[in-house]
Amino acid sequence: MSREEKVLLTQTEESGIIEISGRKIFVEHLRKRNRLVICGGGHVAQQAARLAKQTGFYVTALEDRPFFADAMRRTGADEVICDSFDHAVEKIPGDSNSYFLVLTRGHRYDGICLRAILRKQRAYVGMMASRGRATAMRKELAAEGVPPEVLCEIHSPVGLSIHAETPAEIAVSIVAELIMTKNKTKKTSGYDEELLACLTAEGAENRKMALATIIARKGSAPREIGTKMIVAADGKTVGTIGGGCMESRVMHRCLGLLREGTLRNQIVREKMTGEEAGEEGLVCGGTIQVYLETL
Repeated sequence: MSREEKVLLTQTEESGIIEISGRKIFVEHLRKRNRLVICGGGHVAQQAARLAKQTGFYVTALEDRPFFADAMRRTGADEVICDSFDHAVEKIPGDSNSYFLVLTRGHRYDGICLRAILRKQRAYVGMMASRGRATAMRKELAAEGVPPEVLCEIHSPVGLSIHAETPAEIAVSIVAELIMTKNKTKKTSGYDEELLACLTAEGAENRKMALATIIARKGSAPREIGTKMIVAADGKTVGTIGGGCMESRVMHRCLGLLREGTLRNQIVREKMTGEEAGEEGLVCGGTIQVYLETL
């Protein structure tokens, strides 16, 4: 591959099939696990932590009151730092996969957290506040020299507008906004913990396995590009590329690769019929292209 072609590859922003010099190449942008940092441990913060965990975020909670720090631990948060907000926020490095929520109990604490967060690399920052309070905070920050383009990055009032009222409803609106931000760029999750455990288990190098990866999709196919499934020679599977008859057909193709031994890696196209889609709860059928390779 020429230097120019390699540059084109590195410039792609989403996972999928691209064409370079007449060749079709599958490019996979792997997503690091997203980290959500919640400043505060009140009722909305607790509900947001539970929902964020369920949707795949690594949740870090910052809270200066031991009682509320314990409450955040009970939500299943991965990490809870009980310290003053100025010290706690400084312990978080920040990167392009870091999401910050400011849900403290008061304007002063909001300001402490927000000022520290704006100095870090981040994918998202949101602050729970009324429109008036959010405007006042932006004016304070502007007077301190924070550039207008940085102020525009602050999601406040935080969350999607769904007329939420209860802490649980507000948390739904917030996490929905996090997911919307996260999914604007189509990256893939790569190898999840279950797949990695299977591939790195003792004796895995001596097991015959095939890997099926979705490289393209159309319609209402249930899983995204980059989704993976391992099929072992004994028929056991790890992961799923959508379930149902479509997955079953891919599994049998993988078994054929493993049992024949002479078949080369290949790309297969599978179409979900309208009847199959109905059984999976989808509106209509979809098509996926799957790359099958032996490991």
